[in-house]
Amino acid sequence: MALLQEWQKIAYNEKADRQELNRFWQRYFLLEKGVYEKLLTNPDEAVEGTVKELAEKYELSIMDMTGFLDGINDSLIEPNPIETMEADTKVSLAFDKEKLYKNMVDAKADWLYELPMWDNIYDAETKKALYLEQKKSGTVIVGKKPGRNDPCPCGSGKKYKFCCGK
Repeated sequence: MALLQEWQKIAYNEKADRQELNRFWQRYFLLEKGVYEKLLTNPDEAVEGTVKELAEKYELSIMDMTGFLDGINDSLIEPNPIETMEADTKVSLAFDKEKLYKNMVDAKADWLYELPMWDNIYDAETKKALYLEQKKSGTVIVGKKPGRNDPCPCGSGKKYKFCCGK
């Protein structure tokens, strides 16, 4: 069974006790925060290795490293083959700083996007701009609906009620 499937079976187990699952995620988020602190200290370093080697480097279990790789995959410059990944699969943690910050905001992971290491990467103004850009990207703006006698927005020249408003 691929590592990702094993991780998902543990992390998203609907049969597990709620408190037990809560403790699992609290422990995992602390470990994840520790890895991000190390990665963001030297953001331009291209960290590479097998899943097992990276787990040892960051003092994680292979399962926790799998969860981390699953979480960061959308922020990487070149995504890892997480669906088929095994302990000896070579992976990279080379991330796109802007994507990573925005994905942390999107995940509402304030313990990650508020890490002090971001201050050495982006100034406060840039962080605020990235934050707002990400928040606005999920906002749907509904335009004003045309009235019955308004010109049809499709550009036909007819009144809305005789065109698209039927």
